[in-house]
Amino acid sequence: MNKFLPAEELGLRVSRISGMLREKGLDAVLISTNANIYYVTGYVFSGYVYITAEGDYVFFVRRPVGLEHEKAVYIRKPEQIAELLEKSGKKLPEKIAFELDRIPYSAALRLSAAFSQKTLLNSSDILSKARAVKTAYEIEKLKKSGIHHCMSYYRISGVFHEGMTDRELQIELERLLRLDGCLGQFRIAGESMELFMGNVLAGDNADYPCPYDFAMGGEGLDESLPVGCNGSIIRPGNSVMIDMNGNFTGYMTDMTRTFYVQYADIKAKAAHKLSIEIHKALASFIKPGVEAKSAYEYAKKMVDDAGFSDYFMGHRQKAGFIGHGVGIEVNELPVIAPRSKDIFEENNVIAIEPKFVIPGTGAVGIENTYVVGKDGLECITNFPEELAEL
Repeated sequence: MNKFLPAEELGLRVSRISGMLREKGLDAVLISTNANIYYVTGYVFSGYVYITAEGDYVFFVRRPVGLEHEKAVYIRKPEQIAELLEKSGKKLPEKIAFELDRIPYSAALRLSAAFSQKTLLNSSDILSKARAVKTAYEIEKLKKSGIHHCMSYYRISGVFHEGMTDRELQIELERLLRLDGCLGQFRIAGESMELFMGNVLAGDNADYPCPYDFAMGGEGLDESLPVGCNGSIIRPGNSVMIDMNGNFTGYMTDMTRTFYVQYADIKAKAAHKLSIEIHKALASFIKPGVEAKSAYEYAKKMVDDAGFSDYFMGHRQKAGFIGHGVGIEVNELPVIAPRSKDIFEENNVIAIEPKFVIPGTGAVGIENTYVVGKDGLECITNFPEELAEL
């Protein structure tokens, strides 16, 4: 069974990584995490992807059986990789890098020993930067997810009823999304980041501090997953912020829309309108070559000038960013934050989420996914942005 990317697309991604290896003075990389194996090959398998600075590559597969590719070689353990490379006449790398930001220390030591390398070298930044600029093939997948994501959101109001809890609403939305084709898998880049299929925040639960580095938190239903809905009844005057899973193709769009029940506070309405205005301003401000931190500063000035700083990106606890890259995972590069060193490039795909928490009402604001083009941003989550009644 052939599950892999088309040859041209696969070659493009390998070439991008090998070029970065040369720039870093590295001879090879050994990839072993699901997200990065999927990026390079188009399929998640148990094993390793070996790529050299010259552009050669091999898929060392443990499971499943039956994968067919001219570069696929089956192994039982990683120690066989170096042996097989030598047997095939290939020179072993002197400097091979591993995903040190993502794999256990013991695994890194084992892989390094398999190549008789004493120094641990890190490839995580190379792979993150390679994935930050999407190919046309990837953008097409993201646009397809965006279309399905929007179609599901059009059905949100149809599942709400008076007296519903936030948990009940989220369960209905999860069911709706899965029936519409959402894969359910919610991959998140970053340390100790966990979430199940997205977030529904009603009323003051949006102001509850969360240990995870999300734009909005919530108390959660249990101490083992302290984020999101907490089982409270959705009451008149509450805002309901919906930020649910957009993974329909293996590539995720990120989209938030906000609703209210019966009536909305005047301040909440003004903050929501400001969020939309920030999106419009950044859509023309962000271009290739613009620093990500300057986009944050631009948005923050709009917030300060409007007098909404106390509520921006949280109230009791604030998030330190207003956007991030998306793709195979959420929280990819670039990061739109005040200390970000990232610079926008053409075909970055980013989510922008200027949000506000108004005590007594809840969270308001929107999030959209955009493709960075030569002249600005192209939105691929085209769903009505106005504050709407459930």
